[in-house]
Amino acid sequence: MSFSSDEVNFLVYRYLQESGFLHSAYMFGIESHISQSNINGALVPPAALLSIIQKGLQYTEAEISVGEDGTETKIVEKLSLIDAVMPEVVANRQNQLNKTKATLAETTETNGEQTTEAASSTGQEKTDGAIKDDPDTDNFIEISQNKATILRGHESEVFICAWNPMRDLLASGSGDSTARIWDMSDNASSSNQLVLRHCIKQGGAEVPSNKDVTSLDWNCDGTFLATGSYDGYARIWTTEGRLANTLGQHKGPIFALKWNKKGNFILSAGVDKTTIIWNAVTGESHQQFSFHNAPALDVDWQTNTSFASCSTDQQIHVCKLGADKPIKTFIGHLNEVNAIKWDPQGQLLASCSDDMTLKIWSMNFDSYVHDLQAHSKEIYTIKWSPTGPGTANPNMNLILASASFDSTVRLWDVERGTSIHTLTKHTEPVYSVAFSPDGKYLASGSFDKCVHIWSTQTGALVHSYRGTGGIFEVCWNSKGCKVGASASDGSVFVLDLRKL
Repeated sequence: MSFSSDEVNFLVYRYLQESGFLHSAYMFGIESHISQSNINGALVPPAALLSIIQKGLQYTEAEISVGEDGTETKIVEKLSLIDAVMPEVVANRQNQLNKTKATLAETTETNGEQTTEAASSTGQEKTDGAIKDDPDTDNFIEISQNKATILRGHESEVFICAWNPMRDLLASGSGDSTARIWDMSDNASSSNQLVLRHCIKQGGAEVPSNKDVTSLDWNCDGTFLATGSYDGYARIWTTEGRLANTLGQHKGPIFALKWNKKGNFILSAGVDKTTIIWNAVTGESHQQFSFHNAPALDVDWQTNTSFASCSTDQQIHVCKLGADKPIKTFIGHLNEVNAIKWDPQGQLLASCSDDMTLKIWSMNFDSYVHDLQAHSKEIYTIKWSPTGPGTANPNMNLILASASFDSTVRLWDVERGTSIHTLTKHTEPVYSVAFSPDGKYLASGSFDKCVHIWSTQTGALVHSYRGTGGIFEVCWNSKGCKVGASASDGSVFVLDLRKL
């Protein structure tokens, strides 16, 4: 069996995308000329690279365990990826298995009853272990497949989804170069979807961009949807699916974009190291900020005219419309900063990084207020609860949620700088967390294909649903009764908690 370089490059490219390293995937795709290959990405299943590697390992293990006489000895210790490519390790392992097989044969001949008894005892121990009660999962409800509404139509991974703030319209963005608007109101048909095709002008005609839609955001009154794409353009759409404006000044993929609360400006961040404030009415660039020296990964508004941005350059800048330099720069992370979020009052800024830390910043200090270290792998995203002073839930404490590649979610008391709950039921990297509008629940989505819903007060698991693909994004509707999620297999689904 042989592989072309195009095939290997495409599988690596897809692996980087699925692992959440979108900017790395983009750079790798450019350097390896992915766009020039004739591979139909829609036909390649999720986690294809990992799947073929795992099958290769299983083949190598099987090859070792079968002796010259055709008999097989079970491998007790699995091969690691590095072991499998080291000839001397493979040879040593085979010798050990041959010796083990010979010893087992001797034991069986001299004391068959003892061998049988040991096997029986081992089997009983496994059975006992499987039925032990787990106090953390005693009361949660597992949502069956028939209780979820599955939305199909996308032809590639669905990286992001977001509910309209006024109506039950769910928007989704995919690697198939489309965004879609699904009408999930109670009296609508689940098949009712609007397809927003992201096209570029080529030879005087509109052709599909063939680039991922990586970000989307509704304006505050739910009348317009903004999308950002790998083709370097931001676009504004109506709720009827009409393209209202195309925003084209970035020189490369857009990684994030956000409306301000007033709805007159859109903020975007791109691989070209810049952030741009756009006039949402005219579609023109109002101001471009070129303060980062590496790709800008995330942005978040503090007020209607000031915002923060973060980058792979490990820095965070706070900028203001009309100012020709940052009004504040925060330095302290030791690796790229993946996400930033202002608290509901715009007083505290939270950031998370590949350096495995969360940091809390204030405009009143040059250094961080808190350096929260508890995760054991990269922290992918963070969210503030809609609680505390100045929110619709003023009598509940403000908390921060963090999602990590260590498969855990943590809830933090930011005032004390301590971890309140560690949520540990996921088994793969967690890509997304979202608070319910009342702040009482948290939804989390992981590449283990599961969406979990937790009580923020007790940390207990309340509901759990297993989908058909790794979960990139979870979100709550404005009424707090529906959870939407988007997945790596092209599916989007909605859990209606009223029906459980």
